[in-house]
Amino acid sequence: MATETPNLDDIYSALSAVSTPDYSYTDEGPEGLCNLDPNPVEVIVQTYIHSFICALGLIGNLLVIVTYSFYKRTKTMTDVYLLNVAVADLLFVVALPLIIYNEQHDWAMGSAACKMLQGAYSINLYSGMLLLACVSGDRYVAIVQARRSFGIRGSTAMMYSRLICSAVWLLAVGLSIPTIVFTERFEERDLETEAVTVTCQPSFSHYATARLMKVLVPSLLVSFGFLLPLLVMVFCYSSIVCTLLRVQRTQRHKAVRVVLAVVAVFVVCHLPYSVVLLNRTVSLFKESSCRAERIMLRALAITRSVAYLHCCLNPVLYAFIGVKFRNHFQKILQDLWCLSKRYIYSGRSSRATSDGYVSGRKSTDVSNNDNGSSFTA
Repeated sequence: MATETPNLDDIYSALSAVSTPDYSYTDEGPEGLCNLDPNPVEVIVQTYIHSFICALGLIGNLLVIVTYSFYKRTKTMTDVYLLNVAVADLLFVVALPLIIYNEQHDWAMGSAACKMLQGAYSINLYSGMLLLACVSGDRYVAIVQARRSFGIRGSTAMMYSRLICSAVWLLAVGLSIPTIVFTERFEERDLETEAVTVTCQPSFSHYATARLMKVLVPSLLVSFGFLLPLLVMVFCYSSIVCTLLRVQRTQRHKAVRVVLAVVAVFVVCHLPYSVVLLNRTVSLFKESSCRAERIMLRALAITRSVAYLHCCLNPVLYAFIGVKFRNHFQKILQDLWCLSKRYIYSGRSSRATSDGYVSGRKSTDVSNNDNGSSFTA
């Protein structure tokens, strides 16, 4: 039977900018309180999925950064944007394990570290999505507006790209201010067991503030983290596809497939989570049953994991799929292989030299002893 949702001062203390709260709802029945704790099996599965995302995202984005830093260099506006995307995704996957640990265990660090972690997590989410919109905009200018942009490609374009990236990071910081300001080290005591749970989460002392932030934070996340980049990408890439189809080249169909793959992956990864998050935000101000709340939290957990997967796919879609970048990546692998062989051979040669030296010393000592024995015989 549906009941009224609890006071927002209580339920919103568990809200984070990118994760979902764990509320308590009451249903009439012998069990009393509605248990919204996740299933232990689901927690284990989710942990493995997030570990896979962290490992894959860490390797892929590190390779992108190494390639741009030591091999390819940043020569175009797209290079600058992709390098910043890789940095944002890398910081995202580095912060993700601590976020997941905080959701499953007590927060062991102080309030300052709590603010820094949640703030960095939110900043990298916004900056990564907005930088992808910048990539599509730059491709639009380079392909669709090629004649008009011909004169500004070069050092001037590099300066513009750095200014745009700085503006994106500043905008991401501004959008993350609510998370940074209101996130605190929060202690919650269980009235029955007297156990104290320490978490890192937004906490509010006034009902009006909680109600405002409850709507503002998810709205900003959906607007700037999904809708705005999606609209920019759809406009730019649809124009690019139309331009490529008019060009009589053998590689045009491959380029069109790449563009469609970029948009499709973005939509598949982020649309489900955005829809569920908006639905969740609206449902918090309505009556809700315990079963419906369980289903909603499970849907949020699943769609959030799918959205996190996008940080692993960015290096493949935006970097490794290019021929030049793949060549640089192969050069990295060749250099690593050469270094490993050099290390192995140097180790073997040093051991062989050491063994020869020791054996030589032994034979010399033995011959000297034999000669001494014969002379003294």
